[in-house]
Amino acid sequence: MSDFPFPMFGGGDPEEIQRQLAGFMEQAQQQQKVAFADQAINLAVGMTVAAIGRLELSGDPDQQAMQVRDAIRLLFPEAVTLVSEARQGLA
Repeated sequence: MSDFPFPMFGGGDPEEIQRQLAGFMEQAQQQQKVAFADQAINLAVGMTVAAIGRLELSGDPDQQAMQVRDAIRLLFPEAVTLVSEARQGLA
């Protein structure tokens, strides 16, 4: 038995310590990717909701619907780009 004070690291075996630290690093990197993806998706949604909320619609319902569609046509490519980058980050 080793006198190594951290038994969770393989009792002092340098190779086991290295394997476990590598595992911890991989886990941390994956969590970071998930956090980035989550932030990118939230940004896409927030950007779309904020932009739609700022529209000053006028006219009859058909004209208003056209104004909303036009706004979405401008916003959608940006939102898709953010979500696409988020998905690529998870791959």
